Parts: sequence; C-alpha cells; structure tokens
Amino acid sequence: MAQKIKKIVIPVAGYGTRFLPFTKSIPKEMLPIVDQPLIQYIVEEAVAAGIEEVILITGYSKRAIEDYFDYNLELEYLLEHKGKAEQKKQIRDISDIAKFIYVRQKEQLGTGHALLQAKELINNEPFMVVAGDDLYFGSPTKLQLMRDTYEKYEVPVLLTMDRSKPEHFDRHGYIKPGKTLAKGIVEVQELIEKPGQALAPSTQASFICHVLTPDIFPILESLAPGKGGEIWLADAINQLAHEQQVLAVAGDHLKYFDCGNKLEYLKAVVEFALNREDIGSSFREYLKGLTL
Repeated sequence: MAQKIKKIVIPVAGYGTRFLPFTKSIPKEMLPIVDQPLIQYIVEEAVAAGIEEVILITGYSKRAIEDYFDYNLELEYLLEHKGKAEQKKQIRDISDIAKFIYVRQKEQLGTGHALLQAKELINNEPFMVVAGDDLYFGSPTKLQLMRDTYEKYEVPVLLTMDRSKPEHFDRHGYIKPGKTLAKGIVEVQELIEKPGQALAPSTQASFICHVLTPDIFPILESLAPGKGGEIWLADAINQLAHEQQVLAVAGDHLKYFDCGNKLEYLKAVVEFALNREDIGSSFREYLKGLTL
C-alpha cells in the first residue's frame, strides 16, 4: 500500500518583481483573489488532497505570510466582543487548517536550492511541491490528480499540460514522453527546462507541481548550477528520470493561471469571482453590461 502524502513544500521566497511596487512590502503570494490571498487557495487545495503539513520556503519581506496563518488573538477578542462569532471562527480556521513550518531561503539560488531547504523536514516520505503563485481551476484538482496517480504507481509524478504557443517554450520545462501507462499517464524520458520551441521534445509542459520522493535530495546536493547560475529543480528531475521511473499525468482539463503575471492574475480574479455563489451571478451581469 502506497505511503500517504502528508507534506507539501511551497517555495515563496521570490521577490515578485513583476508586481512592483506592490511587492516592495507585500508578498505576491498575498495578492487577493476576491477576498482571500492567493496562497490560501493553494493551501486549501492541498489540505483537501490530504496534506497535513505545509512547509513554506520563505525569504526577506515574507513575514506577512507567516502572520496570515498565525493566530491574531487581539483581533479574535475584538470580534468576540462585538458579537461577530462567525468572523472569529473564519480567521481561526485559517490558522488551524494545517501545521505550518517556515524555512528561510537566505539566498535566491533557484528552485532546486529552495527545495533543499526542506530536506531535513521531509524524512523518508513522499511529498508534494508546488509553486506559490500558480492557480488551477478544475475538477479533480491538480493535487487530487497527483495524489491518486502517486498512490497507484508509487513513483514520482509530474503534472503536465499542453502548452504549444511559441512564447510558452521559454517559460516552462518540457518532457520527452515515453511509454504510455494509462490514459493521460506517460513515462518521462527527459525533462528540459525552458528549451525554446526549436529544442522542445514535445508540447507537454511541466509546471512546478510534482509528487517527489527523498531520492531527489542527493541529486540536488550534487547538481552543478544550470542556466543563470541557479540550481534548477527541473535539472534534478531530469537526472532522476534517467535513474528511475518518473511519470507525467496530463492535467489538460484544468485552467492554469500564472498569477505572477499581471494579465493571468486578472484572469484568475475574474474566473474565481464568477464561480462564487455569493457574487458570481451579479458579477456576470455586470460584465455583460460592459462596453468592450
């Protein structure tokens, strides 16, 4: 029986320069999607997929994330005093949703280096790793899909989606698919980070959404810096795929939003607002009335 995945690593140490000046003092992961921050959607999805422990790889100026998931006893007292029990429960539930662990990445040396900061917390367990500024919309969720695939095959799993526009090939890693195991599930022969369209081995892009095992850490520790002098997680996964079976599961039923990108962030706000029970229908009518 496959070992249950109980831990997730979320790197959130990046500076978020595409959202300056907002991100000068507020982390991009705290950008609001309607009425809750981006990072909360990611954590809630993880918990719904069975995650119990959330490991956040933080950096300078990321204190707001820690404060958000911490208790605020003064605010809770104020809400209770004013008879706002439901609001008090709402903010307490955010803190109690999972166990949170924060690890500082003192230098920005790449995605692989960020993951290495969590090595001592993983022990000998499978774990998930996802980006802190990506949102996906669809059912089953990306993490439910990843969990189910891992529990069936018990090997590392990558999420892929078809991304074939010319500009995509300079943004994502791309897999070279091998043997098909089931519908939407293939072996990964190779993973190339940002290959460019001419060198891409397929149109199946890999995002920072993986189920990994501790086998990845010795590879990361011995890995030479790659593009830009950084340690890329994709390079380590590529090496892992040459040493053991690594699978890719297609998530083409999902809508993907890179919320580190201004336009994609705005799209995410609109999509999530439209799917809200409380404001969705009114917001849809408002959009219909716009002159575009």
